[in-house]
Amino acid sequence: MSYTKDIEALSSVIGANSTWKDINPESAVRMRLQNRFNTHLDIAKYNAKIMREDMAAYDADNSKYTQSLGCWHGFIGQQKMISIKKYFGGTKRRYLYLSGWMVAALRSEFGPLPDQSMHEKTAVADLIRELYTFLKQADAWELNHLFRALDDAKDAGDAAKQKEIIEKIDNFETHVVPIIADIDAGFGNPEATYLMAKQMIEAGACCIQIENQVSDEKQCGHQDGKVTVPHADFLAKINAVRYAFLELGVDDGVIVARTDSEGAGLTKQIAVTNEPGDLGDQYNSFLEGEYIESADEINNGDVVIKSNGKLLKPTRLASGLFQFRRDSNIDRVVLDCVTSLQNGADLLWIETPTPNVEHIKLMVDRIKEQEPNAKLVYNNSPSFNWTLNFRQQVFDAWEKEGKDLSAYDRAGLMSVKYDDTELAAVADEWAKEFQAKASREAGVFHHLITLPTYHTAALSTDQLVEGYFGEEGMLAYAKGVQRQEIRRNIATVKHQDMAGSNIGDDHKEYFSGEAALKAGGKDNTMNQFENN
Repeated sequence: MSYTKDIEALSSVIGANSTWKDINPESAVRMRLQNRFNTHLDIAKYNAKIMREDMAAYDADNSKYTQSLGCWHGFIGQQKMISIKKYFGGTKRRYLYLSGWMVAALRSEFGPLPDQSMHEKTAVADLIRELYTFLKQADAWELNHLFRALDDAKDAGDAAKQKEIIEKIDNFETHVVPIIADIDAGFGNPEATYLMAKQMIEAGACCIQIENQVSDEKQCGHQDGKVTVPHADFLAKINAVRYAFLELGVDDGVIVARTDSEGAGLTKQIAVTNEPGDLGDQYNSFLEGEYIESADEINNGDVVIKSNGKLLKPTRLASGLFQFRRDSNIDRVVLDCVTSLQNGADLLWIETPTPNVEHIKLMVDRIKEQEPNAKLVYNNSPSFNWTLNFRQQVFDAWEKEGKDLSAYDRAGLMSVKYDDTELAAVADEWAKEFQAKASREAGVFHHLITLPTYHTAALSTDQLVEGYFGEEGMLAYAKGVQRQEIRRNIATVKHQDMAGSNIGDDHKEYFSGEAALKAGGKDNTMNQFENN
């Protein structure tokens, strides 16, 4: 329905109740429009459909990839989406990412923690809920400005302006976008995974990312010491997440299956196998060990399995963990990905050691031989030294071409002395094109940066501290922060408005009429920022 027809419809409802004489139908319609999602579960259902549509669009045209940034607070997510609408006019194919890393480092009651699933189980669901609360408030904030502009146009008798604003209201695009939420390794057994997934979905998540590491020994994807689990264990957790989606009526919820096998050289257990060639047997075939001929070669505590028709004594470390062959990582990644897609996952995530399109493509091409529509969510990780990686990639490419590289030290390419060189310029161009190229050539549907706002918060704070506590004093804030907000038209310069003061004033007027006590009068210092 349109704004005008909504008012007409609600006028009939209000008119049928004689005691509601003080209720203004237009005000009630405005409040409805400012809160278009009654529950966060409604958000999950709404955004699941959007993600499915975007996945289909990517299958038809791989230039239509999607992107997100990791956000550690509701306000950060809100400001990101406001900026996206400001610069690009809409939110299409732009999501939010919620990483366990950020929750561990910035949201845990234990204090800062490494990304090792040590944070509280409910912390991720709490942040999802917080993010959507702030995104809903962004809707209310933007619409409130439109409503005020509409009132001004009415007071001025400007019919054309009224029509223009009503069209903007009718075509309003919500800030509420899909969140890809990290459930780490599931926080325990499949039942625990199911319970946690339910909380995340009820908080609004339409997409859950889960990884194939052990829950109790989980490591960050860019750290050493990663330990994977047999496929049966991982698939049970994928099933648990799917059941959670179905129970809550999010039939098209999206599951991202992450494999850490490229960097993981260890497993905690030997897989159960019933016959040669089954999943368990394939998993075990990657184990490091030695083939034996007789029981005399078995020492106390050794484990022996039958593999490839022979007796294999897997290498077991002092930790009790078993080791994979060093050359098996790519084969394990491919098996992990194919198995996940064939057993309920919708998207893949492959942790890689560097951002290299050719390397990603090598694995994805093999996966697509069995699953042609395989699509990746890719971590554009801040753990990568992006500048150094691309400079080295250009160096290696030029070396193959036979270019003279005597002016460059490959190991030292991060040095500032190379910043203005031809090699650095080409590397920056490669970095600029990375997402489009990876989506075109390596099946990447979604690009995310896991923790960019962790770094931007540190950087901006460092810059302000340097000036404010130094020689610049208050100029550091006036010039470096507030003046930049004004010049860049960042709404937070009116922080009272951004926090909802004007929305509250308008509500007070709805409720109390002329008797309303408002905060936005002539003595509100926020008026200093008008017409800047």
